[in-house]
Amino acid sequence: MQKIIIIDDEPLARSLIVEYLQHHPSIQIVAECDNGFQGVKAIAQHKPDLIFLDIQMPKINGFEMLELLDTAPSVIFTTAFDEYAIKAFETNAIDYLLKPFSKERFDSAVEKWMSKTLNSSADTIHITRLENTPKQPDEKNRIVVKNGSDIRIVPVSELFYIEAYDDYVKLFTKDSYFLKKKTMNYYEEVLDSSQFFRTHRSFIINLQQLTKI
Repeated sequence: MQKIIIIDDEPLARSLIVEYLQHHPSIQIVAECDNGFQGVKAIAQHKPDLIFLDIQMPKINGFEMLELLDTAPSVIFTTAFDEYAIKAFETNAIDYLLKPFSKERFDSAVEKWMSKTLNSSADTIHITRLENTPKQPDEKNRIVVKNGSDIRIVPVSELFYIEAYDDYVKLFTKDSYFLKKKTMNYYEEVLDSSQFFRTHRSFIINLQQLTKI
C-alpha cells in the first residue's frame, strides 16, 4: 500500500483528489493538510511515498515547504497558476496539474508516478537549489527557516548579516542564526540592494544594522 498526503488550502481541491484516488485502491491517504506547516509535520510523521502539493497557500508556499524537508517524497503539484511549472519540474516533480484538472489528467499523473516508482530504486526526490527561476514577492520580504521541529518566518528586516557556510548560508539575527541551503549569489540577487550589501564573497550585511566601519 502506497501512502500519500494531500496538502492544499482549498477544501474542494482536497475533496476532488480524494474522490479521484478512490479509483486507485493501492493508494492510502494518510493525512490531509491545509497549509505548509501541517504538511511538514505530517510528512515527518507518516513518511509518505507521494504528496499532492499546492503552491499558493497561507503562511508558507509549496516551494518554501519543500525547502524545509531533508528528504522529500515524490511530488505532484496541483495549482491554479501555470507560471511556476518550470520551477516545479526543477524540483524533480513527477507532474504539474493545473486546476481545474480532469480525472483523466489526474490518473495520467498517478500512473506516471507509479511507473517511475517501479522502474527506480529511489522513491525520493532531491530538493535542488532554485536559483534561476522566477522569485515570488514573499521571498524578498521573508525567509522561512526550520529550527529543530519548529518552523519560523524571519522578516528580512530582522537579518543582521548572512555568511557563507559550505553548501549552506548562515542567517544571523539579533539572538541567533539559522542555516539555509541556498547560495550567497541567490540572496545577493533576491534581497533589496538598497538595504543589503555584499562586502565580501562570504558576507552580506544589512546596512540598517551597520553602526561603525
